[in-house]
Amino acid sequence: MSLTTNVDDQATGVPVDTRLRVRAEHGALDKVRVVYGPEEKRVPLKGTLRDGGKSWVAKDLLEPGVTYRVKARGHNTDHETKKFRSSFRTENLALDEQAYPSMVPLDGETVGVGMPVIIRFDIPVTRKAAVERRLSVTSKPKVEGSWHWFSDTEVHFRPKNYWPAGTDVHVDVDVNGVQTADGIYGQKSRTLDFEVGKRVVSVMDVANHTLTVKVNGKVARILPATSGKDGFATRRGVKLIMQKFDSKRMDAETTGIEPGSSEYYNIANVKYAMRVTTSGEFIHAAPWSVGSQGEANVSHGCVGMNTDNARWFYNLSHRGDPVKFIHSPRELEPGNGWTDWNMSYKEYKQGSALN
Repeated sequence: MSLTTNVDDQATGVPVDTRLRVRAEHGALDKVRVVYGPEEKRVPLKGTLRDGGKSWVAKDLLEPGVTYRVKARGHNTDHETKKFRSSFRTENLALDEQAYPSMVPLDGETVGVGMPVIIRFDIPVTRKAAVERRLSVTSKPKVEGSWHWFSDTEVHFRPKNYWPAGTDVHVDVDVNGVQTADGIYGQKSRTLDFEVGKRVVSVMDVANHTLTVKVNGKVARILPATSGKDGFATRRGVKLIMQKFDSKRMDAETTGIEPGSSEYYNIANVKYAMRVTTSGEFIHAAPWSVGSQGEANVSHGCVGMNTDNARWFYNLSHRGDPVKFIHSPRELEPGNGWTDWNMSYKEYKQGSALN
């Protein structure tokens, strides 16, 4: 019998997207051990025996710039033992040859029912299908969902409908060593677990100046509010709460209004601010506009409420809670925030590289 691997002994520059295999010819494997790293801190490469022990396949791809050592033992039909050893070294990769995935939400976070899984790569991905095959989302209860590439660096997952309240979600980003573009490889595999909180879904009626908040399908409160005035209309569409700030300075220059303009403002300590667009729309306490709340739109695009109402809504809300804005002449631009719910599920699936 003979024991072999798919990587030559003493090979150098082995590509990191190699899947290491050990095979027994005219016999079966009893044990395979593969390690890498310095002698004082060996790291095992896990794998599984297949085909009745005729082969062993590594669970993960390879790390860059390290030496792997392979030990295997097998036997033939006469129960004669055969041992095998080999070693090889993988290619060196600089950081700018490795794509790192960052993830939203945070591990262990409780989120709203509209929360997408967001993966951002620090180097553009051109081999989207190869990457997407290594992404998985599982949940209890199980839901149908799809990935959607918003750009070469950002891919989202959302369920067909909002997550059921109380859902536990596990995300596996198994991209270490995967070729993400020509000469670029995934830097690290990551996992993420989060929980979906209660169902909080709100509707902001821009024309009628009210924010209707439903909790688990029942109206909890209808809050007087103000939103964007003429020339600064609040965008319509489904927006998700992206960030929460107990207190935030709001400087109009960040939205393109220059100091010296009659519309310029710079307000410190704005309470209970929740971002819903990248461009700068928030829901927050606005004690200066209480007289207009429920009556008129006087803001530069944000939704303002009195402090008590804003505090209540802030304490109720999680990132990923949906707020649907209606009766506005201005449409929300795709990608201006987490806009996953502004397309049908059929349209959303078309953004998958595996569609």
